[in-house]
Amino acid sequence: MAGCRAVEELLARDAGRYRVTIFGAEPHVNYNRIMLSPVLAGEKTFDQIVINDRAWYDDNAIDLIVSDPVEAIDRIGKTVTARSGRVVGYDRLLIATGSDPVIIPVPGHTLDGVISFRDMTDVDRMIAAADAGGDAVVIGGGLLGLEAAHGLSLRGMKVTVIHLMSTLMERQLDEAAGWLLKSALEARGQTILTGGDTAEIVGETCVEGVRLKDGRLIPASLVVMAVGIRPSVRLAREAGLAVGRGIHVDDHMVTSDPAVLAVGECVEHAGQVYGLVAPLWDMCRALADGLTGRPTGYRGSVTSTKLKVSGIDVFSAGDFSGGDGAQDIVLRDASRGVYKRVVVRENRIVGAVLYGDTGDGGWYFDLMKKAEDVSAVRDMLIFGQAFALGGGPGDPNAAVAALSDDAEICGCNGVSKGKVVAAITGGATTLDAVRSGCKASASCGSCTGLVESLLTVTLGDDYDGERAVKTMCKCTSFGHDDVRREIVAQAMRSIPEVMQRLHWSTPDGCSSCRPALNYYLLCALPGEYVDDQQSRFVNERMHANIQKDGTYSVVPRMWGGVTNPRELRAIADVVEKYDAPLVKVTGGQRLDIFGIKKDDLPAVWADLNAAGMVSGHAYGKSLRTVKTCVGSDWCRFGTQDSTGLGIQTERMTWGSWMPHKFKIAVSGCPRNCAEATIKDFGVICVDSGYELHVGGNGGIKVRVTDLLCKVATEAEALHYCAAFIQLYREEARYLERTAPWIERVGLEAIKARIVDDAESRDALAARFHHSQSFSQDDPWAARANGAESEQHQPLSLMETA
Repeated sequence: MAGCRAVEELLARDAGRYRVTIFGAEPHVNYNRIMLSPVLAGEKTFDQIVINDRAWYDDNAIDLIVSDPVEAIDRIGKTVTARSGRVVGYDRLLIATGSDPVIIPVPGHTLDGVISFRDMTDVDRMIAAADAGGDAVVIGGGLLGLEAAHGLSLRGMKVTVIHLMSTLMERQLDEAAGWLLKSALEARGQTILTGGDTAEIVGETCVEGVRLKDGRLIPASLVVMAVGIRPSVRLAREAGLAVGRGIHVDDHMVTSDPAVLAVGECVEHAGQVYGLVAPLWDMCRALADGLTGRPTGYRGSVTSTKLKVSGIDVFSAGDFSGGDGAQDIVLRDASRGVYKRVVVRENRIVGAVLYGDTGDGGWYFDLMKKAEDVSAVRDMLIFGQAFALGGGPGDPNAAVAALSDDAEICGCNGVSKGKVVAAITGGATTLDAVRSGCKASASCGSCTGLVESLLTVTLGDDYDGERAVKTMCKCTSFGHDDVRREIVAQAMRSIPEVMQRLHWSTPDGCSSCRPALNYYLLCALPGEYVDDQQSRFVNERMHANIQKDGTYSVVPRMWGGVTNPRELRAIADVVEKYDAPLVKVTGGQRLDIFGIKKDDLPAVWADLNAAGMVSGHAYGKSLRTVKTCVGSDWCRFGTQDSTGLGIQTERMTWGSWMPHKFKIAVSGCPRNCAEATIKDFGVICVDSGYELHVGGNGGIKVRVTDLLCKVATEAEALHYCAAFIQLYREEARYLERTAPWIERVGLEAIKARIVDDAESRDALAARFHHSQSFSQDDPWAARANGAESEQHQPLSLMETA
């Protein structure tokens, strides 16, 4: 990354000054190594992390030689020799060999199945191991180790992290933040062993497990070593260049040989080596300035770390070890999983650690770099910039506007506020344009909000924001459509898995997202997913509608609005037996029994079941009723058997869970006595067949249906009905009725899937019938037979002494 970034900086200053040849050990163009973790996790593909594609090299007349690393440097003859034997001369040589992973030399470290985590080859091997199944051990609880564990866990492996120190990421986090991180990762299913010292890797020819010095044996078929890195200096040392921990360079990145320069993780500047991106980019700018005759020099870097570790935001900067004269200012918010610590010495910030809420990290870092006196705002400092400077929750855009031009916005790519503003004023008027122009927000994305604020501040009324997807709730940054797509694409099987893979910000979700996730999984995995009752609203948990006095109403199903003496007697008996105060005819041609006590519900259902009646699902996001008129059997104007078709339709569709309540009606003639044109799916019988209508609503906002099509037979009407319901089930958002769904996606899009495409229609109908094969079990019958009896037990009083 550093080598190509240096070339980018050089081209930006004087594109024609040098003819450039790049040797690389890997078979790829340069890519963003920071984003290897999302590739491992299945969130990105390799193509999505490529920084410069082949066209870029060609456009800039760069000779890229891949899979052929340089093996020797002849400083006298000014040539390099590659592994293939190829020899190329140079006027200036830039070494950017990066760093090598540390492999601890314990017994078994050479076994098949022991790998590092540094490049795409490592990622490919880990993915292959995960696909094969088994357990994984990650040795090292730093950032790379935790990201490797996260990715392998998402790919189905049981993962154990072994970390020598007592605190995860101890170089970036203090003990408290490390504990929060450990707890969060364990809650996601990982096993974290801190204070674990590896004794050996067990196996004959391949990995079978890892033994700790305390005797514990952890089974594993894959071991990922992520215990650290060291500068790759072999090539420089063999060439006779000055080398310490890294390749020695001056402020202009020149080595002990004036014709040889070096940048990146392989260098040592003023006794320091750096593994973070921002200092490396500073080095590249200084190098390019020197090579183009405008030397500025690199003066070293004060570093901060803003990271997203397995979806958890963390930030650290400076010295947070405490000690004499240091004062800690700490804020803990357990309910939000937030921990903030600012270390102050002599009225100046010397260190900061943030967990869960890192929004003010850039401000703390800016104050620390400038050594500003914070005594005037010390009492409000821990609450962040808006409170400290304004006494209350201020305008976040104003806070960004107040940052100095050299304040860091994008830590991944070392981009300051001034550079972002310059890109915007230079014509980058969208988020994507800024990403392309100056790289801010182009890597991990954690600074996207800051970049959008700068767009707003810089462009004013000319910027009205990016097209944003409304999130499901505050627990996630994903919208409903994104979540539905990812559940299917990643083959997720449970609510905790969805929350883990999609980085939910709360441990258990909320009353908005849990019912939605439960429905989306139920729809995607018929017959596989086990309905999560705790994720349903109370009416659906109780299979009855709770009323204002705490009692429930019960609505048995009456097929097509038709009943008989046996059913009516059963209802009358229930009313008298359980002293129901009210029986009401509903608008859906059923009888609603009010005033049933919670503990009487199973017995009521048993009595109704005995008469052949099942749940009417009047409480559910499901099919409610199929309303009919008497049709051609009795009505002088009836054109078809609307009652018979209604009964067939209800028997086909009952029990189906939907994004929202769903109502059907079948009218026997255009007089429309069953009000089919304000139902979710309506059938109007005419002399020549059946008109099918969709998207009606008779609630607060009345909407008349749209005509979907006309069919000739009852069988076709039923087939189209099944296809339409399944399309709605699969693509509408939870709590979205058919009316707003159709208005959102457009009637033509629905016609294209159901009317115009017979293959699509048949597939949708087939999926609906498959789902129904698992859904048409009467929940009343199960409860009447004792299932989930705890739901109907009254609260007990406990006496205490």
